[in-house]
Amino acid sequence: MHILTVIGARPQFIKAAVLSRFIRDNPSYGITETLLHTGQHYDQNMSDVFFKEMEIPKPNINLKVGSGKHGQITGHMLEKIEEVILDKKPDTVLVYGDTNSTLSGALSASKILVPVAHVEAGLRSFMMAMPEEQNRRLVDHLSTWLFCPTQTAINNLKNEGILNLNESNSPSSDNKLVSLTGDIMYDASLYYRNKNTIRVNESNFILLTIHRAENTDDPKKLSSICNALNELSSFKFIFPIHPRTRKIMENEKIALSGHIKLIEPVGYFEMLALESACDAILTDSGGIQKEAYFFKKPCITIRDSTEWVELVSSGWNVLSGANTDKIISAINNLHIPSEYPSLYGDGNCAEKICKILSD
Repeated sequence: MHILTVIGARPQFIKAAVLSRFIRDNPSYGITETLLHTGQHYDQNMSDVFFKEMEIPKPNINLKVGSGKHGQITGHMLEKIEEVILDKKPDTVLVYGDTNSTLSGALSASKILVPVAHVEAGLRSFMMAMPEEQNRRLVDHLSTWLFCPTQTAINNLKNEGILNLNESNSPSSDNKLVSLTGDIMYDASLYYRNKNTIRVNESNFILLTIHRAENTDDPKKLSSICNALNELSSFKFIFPIHPRTRKIMENEKIALSGHIKLIEPVGYFEMLALESACDAILTDSGGIQKEAYFFKKPCITIRDSTEWVELVSSGWNVLSGANTDKIISAINNLHIPSEYPSLYGDGNCAEKICKILSD
């Protein structure tokens, strides 16, 4: 089987690295891969050093589409990815997550009848105003192989009529294969934390990240979050601040107090080190919610909903939204739950995906 893997952002490279490494190290599965980077997100951290340290193969193809309006970049990617599919003739197009690159890869393949494999299928925030929610729902309905990180994800698919060919009494006419594989980010976390030599000379702090447009593009929400942070003066925060977030805060004249230490954006290994050293995490990131759990750190999510509902029901994650009082209350009531259930598999997601594809 020849796979064309379509990715467009640094987190997707980290996920793809796990599966790509397994494919390279296990030729007996008979799988080969071509890696296509859409170039949707330019990331200055994706240098030669990044690929070397992360043991990630450089993309075979880089479309360099850049940023722009949703329709503009999605249309550009559709055109270019279709050309690559027609040229390379892959047996399968594999996509990760919920970006515009994910949707473009899946739609390009589906239109010319190349089956699609979706890693991280079945996630739902149930907020269609989010571009990510639109992308993930559409991609799931276009996909043949749906690799789900949790049982909740499988249940979400069933509720939308996406049924497993092998397990349902009334299987889908689209011949879909829905599989519980665990979370590929758990594979990555286990692998890279053992490789990480970076240590943090800080203690007793809360790690903070804010980057989602729903928070940064709304001055009222961003002010509400920062007001809560400023009032929590008995806690120390370390905030790797995204340049875009910094610029918006400067434009809106939103200031943070001295107990909140702003640092430059960090790479993946630095972030893992901070997550390992901190007492808790306050974030609006989807991936960091899970990484908090992988490191057994309580997490507060500055959003009104999350795709990772298991973290909330198990007590490891609290949703505060951008509400000042809720953020303060959640920080003041931080605690580590007594139970640590196995929510995201056994760290062998890549192997399970390869077995399913090769079968």
